[in-house]
Amino acid sequence: MTYVVTDACIRCKYMDCVEVCPVDCFYEGENMLVINPSECIDCGVCEPECPAEAILPDTENGLESWLELNTKYSAEWPNITVKGEAPADADAMKGETGKLEKYFSAEPGQGS
Repeated sequence: MTYVVTDACIRCKYMDCVEVCPVDCFYEGENMLVINPSECIDCGVCEPECPAEAILPDTENGLESWLELNTKYSAEWPNITVKGEAPADADAMKGETGKLEKYFSAEPGQGS
């Protein structure tokens, strides 16, 4: 098992999860984070820290595509180990549906 970041993170990107991760398995895109499933130790401390409820165990039904997305972009985006600033409109974006189709960016973030 591993944890994955879903589209609830897109344009929210609060980054509270980064601060608690003991193995630094988060990677930063322009408008979301992903988890490297090979590095995740399945400790689960990140899941309750996410205000957007974007982090889920990959054992939940229907998350196969999110596991693939996390795997792909964690290999391309820079590692992030320090919490940065959430987008100014993060709270307004929280809870919106269909964010993958509307807003996803494959561009890397800054990392830290």
